[in-house]
This record gives sequence, C-alpha cells and structure tokens, in this order.
Amino acid sequence: MTMGQRKLVPGKARGYVVGFMVVFCMWSAASAQLRYSVSEEVNAGTAVGNIAKDLGLDKNTLKDRKYRIVSSDAEPLFNVNPNDGFLYVNRIVDREKVCAQSSACLINLKTVLENPLEVHYVRVEVLDVNDHAPSFQENETTLEISESVMPGARIQLKAARDPDSGPFSVQQYTLSQNDHFRLEIKDKGDDGKIPILIVQKSLDRETAKNHSLIITAVDGGKRPKSGNMHILINVLDTNDNAPIFSEDDYTVMLKENSPIGTTVIMVNATDLDDGPNGELTYSISNSVNQNLLNLFEINSATGEIFVKELIDFEEKDKYEIEIQAMDKGVAPLTTEKSVIIKIVDVNDNAPEIEVTSFSSSIPEDAKPGTTVALISVHDLDSGLNGKVICSLSEDVPFSLLPSLQEKMFSLVTKSHLDREKYSYYNMKIVAKDEGDHPLSSEKTISVVVSDVNDNRPEFLMSPYTFYITENNNPGDSVFSVKASDQDENENAHISYLIKRDGSEERTASFLNINSETGDIVVMKSFDFESLKTFQFQVVATDSG
Repeated sequence: MTMGQRKLVPGKARGYVVGFMVVFCMWSAASAQLRYSVSEEVNAGTAVGNIAKDLGLDKNTLKDRKYRIVSSDAEPLFNVNPNDGFLYVNRIVDREKVCAQSSACLINLKTVLENPLEVHYVRVEVLDVNDHAPSFQENETTLEISESVMPGARIQLKAARDPDSGPFSVQQYTLSQNDHFRLEIKDKGDDGKIPILIVQKSLDRETAKNHSLIITAVDGGKRPKSGNMHILINVLDTNDNAPIFSEDDYTVMLKENSPIGTTVIMVNATDLDDGPNGELTYSISNSVNQNLLNLFEINSATGEIFVKELIDFEEKDKYEIEIQAMDKGVAPLTTEKSVIIKIVDVNDNAPEIEVTSFSSSIPEDAKPGTTVALISVHDLDSGLNGKVICSLSEDVPFSLLPSLQEKMFSLVTKSHLDREKYSYYNMKIVAKDEGDHPLSSEKTISVVVSDVNDNRPEFLMSPYTFYITENNNPGDSVFSVKASDQDENENAHISYLIKRDGSEERTASFLNINSETGDIVVMKSFDFESLKTFQFQVVATDSG
C-alpha cells in the first residue's frame, strides 16, 4: 500500500553569457513513503512490490537513473532490481529472529533514485505464520498443596512459550477433566497469558493423596498447534494461612544506568501462622522471563529488590516483576504480587549525524535554496534528551533547513556564491540534544564552488598607443596587446582578433594579430607622407 508519493521537480538556472549560451540543470530532493507486507518463510526472490510502478516511474526512467537501497533497519533481507524497480526478498526471512523483541515486525528501508536525487522511505511488514507449536519449559511439574487450602486458592503455573506472535501465540489453556481444579488465564501483556490453577473443591488427603492433571496450551492458528504438561499434585497437611503483602500495588521509578547493587524497592509480607508456617522467603516468580532474572535480583530474607545488570531505557522503559512470598510450612503457601518498575531516561546517548546524500561541487551561479546535501540525525534517548537541534558552526552562505521527514535536514545555499572570492567552503555541522546535560557531535563537509563564465576579459590598457617607423618591412611585429579574465580554465582562455567593420575596415586590412599571443603584425610598408596616424579595435574573447 502506498503511503505517499512525490516526484522530483527539476529546478532551473541560467549562467552569465558572453557571446555563447550555457544552460545549467539544478535539482531538488523529494521523498516518498511506501508500505508493503510479506509473509515470513517465503522463498528468496519472492517479489514484495514494484516500487517504480507505485512511484509512477517507467522503464525508460530507470535506464537513466540508478535506484538502490542505502540503509535498512536489519541486515540485507530485501533488494531492489535496478532494471524494473521490483522489491524482492533477498533470503528466507525468519520473523522470530528478525523481530524477536517486537510484536509488529516492520523493516524500514531508505532508498534513493539518483540523477536527480530522490529519497524514498519504504516500510515492509513481515507477517507472522504459525510455524511453531506452544511448549512448556518442563514436561512435568509437581505441586504440593495442603488439604486445608480453601476453594478459590490460586497457584500460578509456568506459562507455555510460543515464538510466534499475535494470534499465533498461546491463546488459551485447557485442563483435563477433574473434580477439584479449574483454570483461569491471566493476561500479562508482554509476558503472554499465564495459567492459574484454582482449587474449586476442598481436598481430602485421606481420600486421595495426589491428583494427576494435563494442561494443554493452544495457539490461535487456523489449524491450531498445542503442547502439554503433566501436573502431579501431592496433597499435604495443614498450613492454612497464606502470606499477605503490605501494599496492594508496588510501583517505583528507577534511573537507567543505575549502578549494579542499587536498591529498587523493598517489599514486605506477613503470615498469621506461627513458627515455620509464618516464616517467609521472597523470590522472583518462575513465570518471569529470563531477561528479567538477568536484570533484577531479590534478597530472599528481606524482600529487597536490587539491580543486577545495568538498565538501558532505550531497550525498555518499564518492567513488571512478579514477586513471590512463600512461608516455610511443610506444605508452603505462596502469594504473588506485581512490582512495576518504570525506567527514567538519562541523557547518555550523543546525537549521530549521517550525510545521506552529498554534492561535493556546486556551480557559483546556483540559486539560493539549492540543495547541497541531505543530513539525518539520530539520538537513542527520548523526550528532550532525544530532541536534536542541528546547526552550522560558522558564518557561511549556507543554511540547514528541517525536512518534512522527522530528524532530517537539507543543507542549502542561502545567498549567491562567487568563486572568484571563495572557491571552497569547509562547514562544520553540529548536532546537539536538549537534555539537562546536553550532548553533541560534529561532522565537517567540504564543498567546492565550480566556475561559470561570469567575467569578461579586460585589457591591461585601453586605449593602446604605439609608433611605426615609415618604410617598415611587411610582416614585422610592431606591438602586442594583453587581456586577462578572472574566471578559470576554458572560461579564462583568451583569443584575440582585429575588428574589421565600419570606417576602420580598410586600415585594419593592413594588420594581422596572433590570436593566442596578441602580437600585431603589419602586412605592408607605411609612408609617413601618405598616412600619419590610424586606429583600429582589438577584440578579446574567452573560451567559455
């Protein structure tokens, strides 16, 4: 689906002309956004969409203009056929590997169409297919439940995991038919759906010492896949009070990059029982994923949660940990409580500057507003810490203009250039964020100002006066003229000729000039009594 399209509109510029015509074609950058989708596991070479067609380009355009991908969110999963503009799969895409941390698998591609430059942003959504079955961490688990447990008691089980996402992940659990237990499902968001075993009928150890159950996890595919775990329940005697946490909700703010060992929060629970049945230990619930176990740890005796590894806000801004308080009874009772940890961003990432397109040379007659380079800036921080201001550190006839695309800037001319005054510019681009302790980075761009034929040749003297002795020899060189031109190369290469029109034509016919050196040669012998003075015009022309 095409999100938006824009076509390049060629600009126009005129050069200063002396005796000839030069046309300069300038360009301006445009951008477009396209969006496609493709299922994972499709074969390499599968077409995703025709970018050229969606942009309104024909094959003749592609012959003269190079189209390519310049950057991507991921390693090269896609490529563009430069001949027909088709975007195709470069290799088989495994969505679970490419987008392991994201529910929506969106691959952002930045493409350019050159001569003139166009920037297009293409987003490809990799659609999930149901290629994994749910599985439990263990094939069998054993629970010990006191016979004094009242109906309604809740035991959280280990959740099944399914690498697929969305509707293809675990959607429901079922429990084998029995008289004493039922299932309830708790939706934990990023942690998926958690099965909770609920006692619905009192247990009697003397009637049945154990119970055998099968829990089945089922995903949401059209042909659903499933996985089983065997639950063995041993019924024990009597510890009839579960721990109770002192707070209904635990929420805490934690700065990213807090030192290892920093205390996050201390939870507290009590148990009305006496002796070992009222003594508590704290732990992180086994339903929590391994990533959380790597980041946080809890003191089993005090309930103090502390940082185990450095926390990065840019990876995740909130964590929810299930904390478990368990007594030391023969048949221990447990209570779980959620602790929400909100990560506070600090300004720990400097902006990054990327020059996505650059014209290293620009003609001196370029109009103000001519694009020289496209600049993108990135800052991994958020809020003001991630808001970047881009500027030029020197007073130059260029300026940075923000683009419609967020964090994109165009380096453009802001006034007319004059190569004869400045033939090149070294510009330092500074990107600075707006955090409390701002971070910045710099990049230097060098631009050469190319010459155009905007200066006329000028004679060293005007008029020239010289003398010839009568009875001179024909073919003698009698004088030399000289002109200069402030331009360079061909624009400054001067040739000379004698103007032969009007009343001076007869006299000028007696003279000849070397077009390269300006040396004037007389073609006859002059007689003072017949001709005492004469004048003529020499024309100097550059080769622009």
